Amino acid sequence: MFRNYYSNETKRHQPAANGRAVAVIGELNVDLVASGLASAPVLGREVLAQDFQTVLGSASAIFACGAARLRHPVSFFSRVGDDEFGRFCSESLRKAGVSTQHVRTAPISKTGVTISLSMRSDRALVTVLGAISELRYADLDMKALRGHSHLHMTSFFLQTALRPSFPRILRQARKLGLTTSFDPNSDPLSSWGQDVWHAIDETTILFINKEEALQLTRKTNVRAALDQLAARAPCVVVKLGRRGAIAVADNQVASVPAFEVSPVDTTGAGDSFAAGFVHAFLSGRDLHGCLTEGNACGALSTLQVGGTGGQPDLARLSSFLSRNRRREDVRRVSQAAKTRIGENHE
Repeated sequence: MFRNYYSNETKRHQPAANGRAVAVIGELNVDLVASGLASAPVLGREVLAQDFQTVLGSASAIFACGAARLRHPVSFFSRVGDDEFGRFCSESLRKAGVSTQHVRTAPISKTGVTISLSMRSDRALVTVLGAISELRYADLDMKALRGHSHLHMTSFFLQTALRPSFPRILRQARKLGLTTSFDPNSDPLSSWGQDVWHAIDETTILFINKEEALQLTRKTNVRAALDQLAARAPCVVVKLGRRGAIAVADNQVASVPAFEVSPVDTTGAGDSFAAGFVHAFLSGRDLHGCLTEGNACGALSTLQVGGTGGQPDLARLSSFLSRNRRREDVRRVSQAAKTRIGENHE
């Protein structure tokens, strides 16, 4: 674990005894996923899909389920409508092993819905916010964070009622002894105002993808964006999709390539990556190890439709990493043999 993450104030508090309990404060919605599109949707034209499913959505829920699959006790704090989709979300979380004790049901609200049009390498999303935009700080029992080791928050721009309170929540969590992670996700208005920086200033780990990092910092390359973000957060992780991920922490930079898989649906891959990274972080891995396990969880999540269906448990994650280490060892031995043969013929 990166010891420099803890502020002096946080060091005076003790995290959860098992060091693994995770809290997630965020949005809930269902994903209506049309997968296997041959091309991107175009207005005025019909595009055929190969399959359709109704699955648990939301970046926060996908992260929570990913962490639970890796045997972390997870508590979810949210708001849903008193409707079929709200009940579907809560039941899906419980089936995944996530506590819904702090998910509030609002009788006059509608649960959020995201329509996902998924291709092999990318996706298009259309979201109806509903209760997503209604969750407020007053709805949260902040004392319930005690006993947890880590807090994750995401979907900053969609949670309009909670958005002003993100810095306050993250700061309070740190004072209670939790480490924190924050993934703003994309800004639908592309405004990237100053308020997101206030949340970044209060987090331990910042997750952000390449496009978001460049838009937020107004930089033209990833390394310049990474340097600017690293001045504000102890650890910054930039997700690069098929190129893997790069991160900086404690003045050290690590870059790990992506694993080669044949994706079926990329929905939520970045959130599964974050769950794998946080799992490795709480397990005491170094920066390279955190990136590797994050990449593995993100890759495996793309092999089934929806954000949670392909998420690995510990056994599957370990097996996947072992297989790929063996492949890398074989590749290195083969490359070394070719080099020796070439030297012998000079």
